[in-house]
Amino acid sequence: MDALRFGRQFRVLRIRLESRQSDVSARASLSRSLIASIDRGEIDGVTVGALVRAAHALGADVDIRLRWRGEQLDRLIDEAHAAIVEATVVLLRRHGWIVEVEASFAIWGERGSIDVLAFHPEFGALLIIEVKATVPDSQATIHGLDRKTRLGRAVVADRHWAIRYVSRLLVVVATTTSRRRIARLATTYDVALPARGATVRKWLAQPVGPLAGLLFLADDSLGSAKRHAPGRERVRRRRSPGSRDESRTNDTPADE
Repeated sequence: MDALRFGRQFRVLRIRLESRQSDVSARASLSRSLIASIDRGEIDGVTVGALVRAAHALGADVDIRLRWRGEQLDRLIDEAHAAIVEATVVLLRRHGWIVEVEASFAIWGERGSIDVLAFHPEFGALLIIEVKATVPDSQATIHGLDRKTRLGRAVVADRHWAIRYVSRLLVVVATTTSRRRIARLATTYDVALPARGATVRKWLAQPVGPLAGLLFLADDSLGSAKRHAPGRERVRRRRSPGSRDESRTNDTPADE
């Protein structure tokens, strides 16, 4: 983050909105001296939470991004996503589904794309799948999947498929971190996506009736693709000849 640029932007917006430092301080529940520091771009000791609250007090958002070697970090994320998409497609085709990947749509002013769009001709089942290598925002994920499911029939209107019902499925790489994040909002997920594990797999083989479910795909389900994708969220110490096996670094949590 360019601290000085952030400070200039913050100050220009504050003045444009005719807000004094004390006004922003009161709205954000932060000290006036802290707001003054942000104004000057002196944010080394300021928490991200404080920056977000100060920005919200001006009706603005803070967008912090991690950059590494140009676009290579994005490529790492894309590889992880591509690996789990591939595993999902393999699983579906094994059970006779017609599968499309990254099906884009523009309907009634709503635009987007569906990670995996599948249709089972024998059962007339249309399945909308959202694929996640990680689960950064549960509410946004569930809302997005619901929206795409609602638009499902319109998205495939030109395919002339005989659809009996539309179902939705969230597929997530089975890491400890992902399981924990979903467990924290267990009630929300139980209501939105109640079907799990064996129930989902049985339904994929014989999709009778609509389904709303969540399926964890273990790392070994990714086959050879996992060798190129950072699906694992654990850092292990490299073993040297003759050393004993140590599964964790001293400074890295087991599942982060």
